[in-house]
Amino acid sequence: MTETDTHTESAVIVKRVDSGSADTTEVRDLARAAGYTVAAEVTQTRTEDPAFHVGEGKADELAAVVVRTDAAVVIFDNQLGPYQTYNLGNKLPEGVRILDRFRLILEIFGQRAQTRKAQLQVELAELRYELPRAEAKASLAKRDERPGFMGLGEYDESREHDIKNQIANIREELRSIEETEQHRREQRRESGFDLVALAGYTNAGKSTLLRRLADDIDVDANEDLHPDLDSTAESQDRLFTTLGTTTRRADLDRREALVTDTVGFISDLPHWLVESFKSTLDSVYRADLVLLVVDVSESVEEIREKLVTSHDTLYERNEAPILTVLNKIDTVDDEELQEKREALAALAPNPVAVSAKEGLNIETLRERIDEALPDLRRERLVLPMTDETMSLVSWIHDHASVENVDYGEQVVVEFEGRPAVVEQSRAKAGELVEASA
Repeated sequence: MTETDTHTESAVIVKRVDSGSADTTEVRDLARAAGYTVAAEVTQTRTEDPAFHVGEGKADELAAVVVRTDAAVVIFDNQLGPYQTYNLGNKLPEGVRILDRFRLILEIFGQRAQTRKAQLQVELAELRYELPRAEAKASLAKRDERPGFMGLGEYDESREHDIKNQIANIREELRSIEETEQHRREQRRESGFDLVALAGYTNAGKSTLLRRLADDIDVDANEDLHPDLDSTAESQDRLFTTLGTTTRRADLDRREALVTDTVGFISDLPHWLVESFKSTLDSVYRADLVLLVVDVSESVEEIREKLVTSHDTLYERNEAPILTVLNKIDTVDDEELQEKREALAALAPNPVAVSAKEGLNIETLRERIDEALPDLRRERLVLPMTDETMSLVSWIHDHASVENVDYGEQVVVEFEGRPAVVEQSRAKAGELVEASA
């Protein structure tokens, strides 16, 4: 099976499954996302071979395919152990690189990392991937006549120690970045904003939904800006568009929210990789509401599996309510949508069905977001008629939903807002009353 994409290097896709038939759709998408041309694929249904992962006969077949296609890279949609990588390398022509699923994902992450935080997380994941391989690499490198192990560099006795030190240093720097981001979130809350986070698997349509919900105002120029948030740009159907976070302002009539798009989940990630990118999900864990976006065009089985995994990830540290958004309803008919609603009711009670691409039911979603966010508090302030009072009234207009202002001998302001805003307005009002007494 040959593709016509024009990328820098050609790759052969390999996938082994214990039973059934191997689906290579996702790994092909991953390979293309990393910039490879898929030249051919080799699949096998059997239990894992401890020496080659696939059977030795299939490994010989793979080597022949690599020679025939002149491929530079072999990509396994499985996790390979160091000994399997070594043995496969001896089967393949010299110079052919071997990537397993997680090494490929890290490569994509590395290409998309723009901010310091994202780059640190990629480096952390790479180090966590390499650490358990350092010992195996030592013995294999000593046996191998070629310098280094599979092109990963020569063995250094201090490498394991260096990796651990680097991991500790990166974690410390990430901790510092996270403290700064948490301070920024608290400032936003104190300014009257509700914090809404988008979560879900890659290509569920989170970035497109953010465009629909958000106003045109950039909240923070230091955060990654999605290419598809430009008014002249199209949303991109590509994996891992979001590696960093993007925050945008959304007007929900009674209140304003800050909506943050986060890194997309992807299936079958090992624990060490999830751990490395966990700080990316801080915007989710510390939000007032999580919108869990689901691609409703997928099968019920796929959606159910992704919802279970998402809940496991989100409920680990998240205390905010989760509102499930069934996206891409433009791709299914009403009957199929209803069937999926009923089948998923236990995992996604009362979801909102939308099409971010077509703009369908977005107003309904805004209303549901408003209902799900923490209750606003009503307040009535009686203030002296001074210039400072006018400044306070202006501040309340900026940070809360003002229902009425009566200008007489005194100024009476009736509004509703987040508890933090109400408390601040009370404190400011108290200072004004004291000053005018």
